[in-house]
Amino acid sequence: MGTWEDSTMVGINRRSFIRGGAATAAGLAVAGPFRGYAAHAARGGATSHGYGPLGPVADLLDGVVRLDLPPGFQYRSFHQAGTVLNDGATLPGRHDGMFAFHRRGKIVLVRNHELNGNLGVPNSEVPLGDPAAGYDPLTKGGTVTVEVDNWGHTGRSHVSLSGTQMNCSGGPTPWGTWPTCEETVNGGDVGPDFTGTPNTGLRKHGYIFEVPTDGVAAARPIRAAGRFPHEAAVVTPHGRAVYLTEDNFAFPSGFYRYTPVRRDLPHRLVKRGRLDMLAVDGIDGAELYKGQAAGATFPVRWVRIFDPDPTFAPGTTNDQALVAVGDQGRAQGAALFSRLEGGFWSHGKVYFTSTQGGAASDAVTAGFGTGRGQVWAFTPGANVLELVFESPVSTTLDLPDNVTATRRGTLVLCEDGSGDNFLRGLTREGELFDIARNADAAQVGQEFAGATFSPDGHTLYVNVQSSSGYSVAIWGPWSQGGM
Repeated sequence: MGTWEDSTMVGINRRSFIRGGAATAAGLAVAGPFRGYAAHAARGGATSHGYGPLGPVADLLDGVVRLDLPPGFQYRSFHQAGTVLNDGATLPGRHDGMFAFHRRGKIVLVRNHELNGNLGVPNSEVPLGDPAAGYDPLTKGGTVTVEVDNWGHTGRSHVSLSGTQMNCSGGPTPWGTWPTCEETVNGGDVGPDFTGTPNTGLRKHGYIFEVPTDGVAAARPIRAAGRFPHEAAVVTPHGRAVYLTEDNFAFPSGFYRYTPVRRDLPHRLVKRGRLDMLAVDGIDGAELYKGQAAGATFPVRWVRIFDPDPTFAPGTTNDQALVAVGDQGRAQGAALFSRLEGGFWSHGKVYFTSTQGGAASDAVTAGFGTGRGQVWAFTPGANVLELVFESPVSTTLDLPDNVTATRRGTLVLCEDGSGDNFLRGLTREGELFDIARNADAAQVGQEFAGATFSPDGHTLYVNVQSSSGYSVAIWGPWSQGGM
């Protein structure tokens, strides 16, 4: 996560929707939950949903204006970097993917912290908890578990996983755990990553770890689910499949399906399973990162990854390691996406974002892909992939990242641009509207991450991701708008 580009903000009445891109040979006409998308896209009309214009609102924590919100909404920030947790650990920044669970009458958040670096090399980044008590004593990332109420007041908190790296997103399981995902392939068997920091002494990284909502994770990687730059993990309601997004910043990314051989009852994913990668039926190497026709749909097939957990020979560069798993699928015709990030299950579909997908637009961002973002939906029952939304310009939707959904099926999209970043709503009728803007003068250009609703739908929790970041609880008249 994290991008660099110029971005400007315009009012919602000036927003337009994609009018269509290049048609694709495999496109099908099928009805989806975003049934009004093509019609709205064609006429480019303004939205009719939403909560009204955004304006500055003071944080109930200390009176500082950190968010612009619609009329009637309030918020409180909590768990700022530097907070001391109940277990004595000092909270670092880089708050990222997150989910709100209901446990024993309380709301429990499990939250990622996307920290890189090697403790064997001098640096200033504070590690999360005690890495020696976790998976790798030389890495800094992991997860925090915190009790919170609907108004942002916190209860007990502790480090629930340590010794991992670049914990980006994840997803809830039906049995109430959080598979957290490492967005890296660092390890002692590969060269330095984009930071230039040596990986000497590190254990292998690039895995998923399952975190409970109470206690501390066992810190066992699910190796069969692949070693690649993971982002999100979407577990189906029956728990028999896990859909995985890949954010391979400078290279093509893939959409994966992990099928556990079985589940260790009562509540755990196991290490054994099969990893597959999505391909478009009839088109090898489909370039889905490019601009697509509005509402385009594709029948898909799955190609097997036979070596999901490679160990690399001496001298392997980080760039070579980053594509090792994906190249296995691409050699069999797997589809090419741009930076797949957030993912969420809603109304029988897996929704996921392609951060830089789409036709070339008004801004240029480093990384693979020249668009301002796509939203995709995969329907397992029909084995069909559908383009839900493609942003034509940065002022419409700018680099969508983490995603969640309301009970009605409206998506909440976290933007990851370098200018004004918004939380956007995308209704099942295909209409886009504003929920919030990052107005914190100390966090200009920082992304939103980890959006998740409280179990009763009263509160939207979200993170402002930076080294000095924090979490926020937002509440208000949700029922009066497009949520």
